[in-house]
Amino acid sequence: MPSAKILEQKKLQTEELTEKIKKAQAGVIVSYAGITVEQDTALRAQLRKAGVEYKVYKNSMTGMACENAGYGELKAHLTGMNAIATCDSDPVAPAKIIKEYADKIETFQIKGGFVDGNVLDEAGVNELASIPGKDTLVCKIMMGMQSPLYKLAYALQAIIDKSGEAPAEEAPAAEAAAE
Repeated sequence: MPSAKILEQKKLQTEELTEKIKKAQAGVIVSYAGITVEQDTALRAQLRKAGVEYKVYKNSMTGMACENAGYGELKAHLTGMNAIATCDSDPVAPAKIIKEYADKIETFQIKGGFVDGNVLDEAGVNELASIPGKDTLVCKIMMGMQSPLYKLAYALQAIIDKSGEAPAEEAPAAEAAAE
């Protein structure tokens, strides 16, 4: 039977995980069985670079934290060896990176996740991973905003060029007539 001190530590860890899940824009639960140390190290480095926190917790602790955060449906996916990846800043990053590794490694399996208050199954996480990243979306929006401005600038330049050509051709004729 665990001591009161150990129970208190587990309770604090569960509360911390609950807060991480509540603050996160998105998260993914993955079964990491069969991944090598090199693959795990590379995965963790890539996740860290993208601002994603990836950690292994006991399934009971993860389940309780998910329940407390309002994602109780995820408890059904918590069997076997699982890890959770969460991100506060980019809702697509955890799904995109985890899916990349799940495609490379057969035993690495996406189990479920959450984004903006909604619980996702494996198919939902894969669909989320197919969305372009935040930087790509911002670039597309900026390009969409710039396109009409460029067209207007080209149209105005064409008008200027067209009206600018006429006086240049007429000017030598006017000078010849004056002589």
